[in-house]
Amino acid sequence: MNPAWAQRLTELYFSGSTVLFALHGNVQDLVPNGDEFTALPDFLAQQIFGRWDLVLYYDLARGLRAFAGSDAPRLKEMVVLANRKVGDLATARRDPAMAFALLDRFVQNNIMAAEGDRVSCAVIIDHASFLLPAGEPGRLSIPAATQVVTLLNWAASPHLKRLNMAILVIDEKLSSINERITTSPHTASIEIPIPDEATRARFAPTLAAQTAGLTLLDLRGLLESKEPLDPKRLREMKKMLIERQSQGLLEFIEPRWNFENWIGHQPIKQRLQDDATLLRQGNLNALPMGYLVCGPVGTGKSFLAQCLAGEIGIPMVTLRNFRSKYVGETEGNLERLLNLLRALGPVIVVVDEADAALGDRDQQGDSGTGSRVFSMIATQMGDTRYRGKILWMLLTARPDLLPIDLKRQGRAEVHIPLFYPADPDQVRAMFLAMARKAHTQLAAEDLPPIPHLGQLSGADVEGIVGRAARQSLLAGSASITKEALATAVTEFLPSTQSMEKELQEIAAILECTDRQFLPPEITEKMNALGGREKLQERYTQLRRMIELA
Repeated sequence: MNPAWAQRLTELYFSGSTVLFALHGNVQDLVPNGDEFTALPDFLAQQIFGRWDLVLYYDLARGLRAFAGSDAPRLKEMVVLANRKVGDLATARRDPAMAFALLDRFVQNNIMAAEGDRVSCAVIIDHASFLLPAGEPGRLSIPAATQVVTLLNWAASPHLKRLNMAILVIDEKLSSINERITTSPHTASIEIPIPDEATRARFAPTLAAQTAGLTLLDLRGLLESKEPLDPKRLREMKKMLIERQSQGLLEFIEPRWNFENWIGHQPIKQRLQDDATLLRQGNLNALPMGYLVCGPVGTGKSFLAQCLAGEIGIPMVTLRNFRSKYVGETEGNLERLLNLLRALGPVIVVVDEADAALGDRDQQGDSGTGSRVFSMIATQMGDTRYRGKILWMLLTARPDLLPIDLKRQGRAEVHIPLFYPADPDQVRAMFLAMARKAHTQLAAEDLPPIPHLGQLSGADVEGIVGRAARQSLLAGSASITKEALATAVTEFLPSTQSMEKELQEIAAILECTDRQFLPPEITEKMNALGGREKLQERYTQLRRMIELA
């Protein structure tokens, strides 16, 4: 049975609506071809167009040639037919202008030929971005513009649609192919996904369940490995292969913590633990599409994401800088990442500094790249087919700067505010947790009274513990001494309560989607100021003062 993308290609072709197809995504991988697995061009020539008279293949390296995959007798017949119908293909070995001229003449002759003299033909153009590059029409070279227009003429021709002719352009990144082609109403863009579990099971039954996100070529490499694939090595190899596949644009984060390490914020902890339970039970429709975690700097937003990943036991990845100065490269990078994320699920995707990383629909000054990036991410975040499979976690200290399109219901649905702890018992528990995190010992009875309640972030507490541990080691003690801790607590000066920090705290309060997420002291502060409406006024004042400063 053909893959779903191949069935769609066939259906679209026989509907008579188009003859031009742009194949993109996982195009360099193996494809199921009967009982075998072959490269994509071989699959197209043998399986999709296996009964057609002629298959012509072109890329810059190998030139224009007849192509029949591994079927040598059929290839001989094709070569004879191609020389008679198309011309001497050797003359267009590596000259795109000559190749396109030969193909265009062949297309026109085939249209004009008598019914019995016409041939069924598929033209495959591989690595299409080198021949049909992205770019504005006025900035393309004359040869490149000519090739783009030739393809557009073929795609729009009503005469061509009545023949058994198909043109396929292939490239990993759809955005790298000229936009006039990919956005034409006469072009069908078809994404070839990374193999699902059923496909992987056909290729490597023993590894199918543990290798989500890997290509079949990656799997073949694992199968041919001379070292034993124990669970630890398989996990390390999978991490390395996927990061390489993403070309360094995606990074795996190994969760080292779970909610046993999370101090305070009990309602938030309970909500996320409940979501983890639903995910393990397979009740994906009860899960949110994503979370918005906000709060002043140092409140543990990244740590919360790690605890959730550790609690659920699924991979966690973070998006690295996928933006590029080259035309179309940014969109191409994001296209690759989203394709990979869809194959990886279930996965937690952490976007730190989300207000800056994700752009805006109305972003100007970059030829529309920012708005296109925003649209691609917003579309993926709102795709309910991936509910519970891709869990987005947007982390930001300024949720007010994040476009409302991303934080509405149906995308980042649950808005979680985090604040500096003001409860003495919670702060003391945080000191003990930070000591465990630093792999040192701290006795609870050695904790002195903690000043600056409500002003110490988790990073501040970790810093105090680190100073006390250092001083204790210099004094010859492997564990934190009471004296060293008291000195570190007394001498530590937290950063002053700036307007920026107050603005971040108010923004988190206003963004909260669940009243129970607000600690009692925050609720009291909000009520003392006159409720959310007065808090909104204070936020507006602070923002204006900061902008004028």
